[in-house]
Amino acid sequence: MFQAAAKAFLLASNCSVSRRILNIRHYCKKTPIQLRVSAALSGAECGANIKVQGWVRSVRAQKANLFLHVNDGSSLQSLQIVSSSELNDPSLTFGSAVEVTGCLKKSPHQKQPVELEAEEIRVVGKCNPVDFPFKIKERHGLEYIRQFPHLRCRTNTFSSLLRIRSEAAAAIHSYFKENGFIQIHTPVITSNDCEGAGELFQVEASSQETEEDDGFFSVPTFLTVSGQLHLEVMSGAFSSVYTFGPTFRAENSQSRRHLAEFYMVEAEVSFTRSLEDLTKVMEDMFRSATEHVLARCAADVDLFHKHVTPGHRNNVEAMLKRKFTVMSYTEAIDILNRSSQKFVFPTDWGCDLQTEHEKYLVKHCGNFPVFVTDYPYDLKPFYARDNQDHPRRTTAAVDLLVPGVGELCGGSLREERLDLLRARLQQVGLEETYSWYLDLRRFGSVPHGGFGLGFERYLQCILGVDNIKDVIPFPRFSRSCLL
Repeated sequence: MFQAAAKAFLLASNCSVSRRILNIRHYCKKTPIQLRVSAALSGAECGANIKVQGWVRSVRAQKANLFLHVNDGSSLQSLQIVSSSELNDPSLTFGSAVEVTGCLKKSPHQKQPVELEAEEIRVVGKCNPVDFPFKIKERHGLEYIRQFPHLRCRTNTFSSLLRIRSEAAAAIHSYFKENGFIQIHTPVITSNDCEGAGELFQVEASSQETEEDDGFFSVPTFLTVSGQLHLEVMSGAFSSVYTFGPTFRAENSQSRRHLAEFYMVEAEVSFTRSLEDLTKVMEDMFRSATEHVLARCAADVDLFHKHVTPGHRNNVEAMLKRKFTVMSYTEAIDILNRSSQKFVFPTDWGCDLQTEHEKYLVKHCGNFPVFVTDYPYDLKPFYARDNQDHPRRTTAAVDLLVPGVGELCGGSLREERLDLLRARLQQVGLEETYSWYLDLRRFGSVPHGGFGLGFERYLQCILGVDNIKDVIPFPRFSRSCLL
């Protein structure tokens, strides 16, 4: 009986020791560090047990080894995964979503700094490569991938575009913050037509269950064409304000230049004395944002400048080397009239500059950005400041024209003189509608001005992309609103 008791005691002791050893081993086994592909490629966690999640960009199976390239959108470059062929799976195909765990090690190949030796590969989402519209070794053009707005973010070209777009937006916000501007969230729904062009989307409730006969808001309301007038309200309390958001134009056009929904960067500066106060902000912001994008998105920008628009990098660098050219509208008309080029649209003084004129002026200036100032009074909206010059009456307005695009920015000093503004509003029959706007001049008004920059056109300018539909995630235009 004593021997049986001793045997039971030894067995219990051994089990307890075994449990302690297992617990110690479990405790010592490190949980893999979850990294984005860009972080893994930096090599900072080399030698660590890591986990990455992403989509397969290439698969190469050999007799003994399996090679994958996995990308999660954090960088243009993919992370190479190396494993034994035992981890191969029929579901590991181009486009499939995977989760990979293993040891991050230095790569023996010069083209990649590190590679992941996989211990486990789990297919999270399958992808049929036959039905998938993008093929593994084909370079698809922008026009082709435009057919698949729900899938084109999976391509190298469009994922690069979206990273550039994100970084450019951050750079613009950073510029304004560093220069003391206050961001204002201007409304998307408005009762104002800032441009006065009438190209508006009217907003109405889908159900007619409201008690009021005159609609949901009791006044006609529209999707905004500009945040300018709301910024002018704020410029009565803040010396520098800006907004960055969507704007809408019901322009019945399917051209390469137009969208029904696009993003605008708009700024308003108080206590201005001349157009130079505005052109300086426009030029400085352009330079600051562009230099930031070239530095932070070098690989993505290079993809465009090498494969989409070869040679465009030289044009961008040239734009950053010297101050932008400045000419008056009158000088621009003289240049156009002296040209031997035949234009479709007239070039008489008082005619608006068309795209063909804008592009010629840029070319005339050596394919360099040019400010055109002091437009005819009758060409500009009621809020543009009257220069009161004779015999040709002009306003303190300015457009920035850039290579490949034409007009990128448009702005003006605002008419702060109450009597002149009231007379102009009476002339166009809007005095009652804009009585609140006149109030801004009655109570502590100061000289001020502002401008708007088309964000998509800015991206076209620095990347050389010809079609504006290829620089926005989900393009909306006449007869097209996919998704």
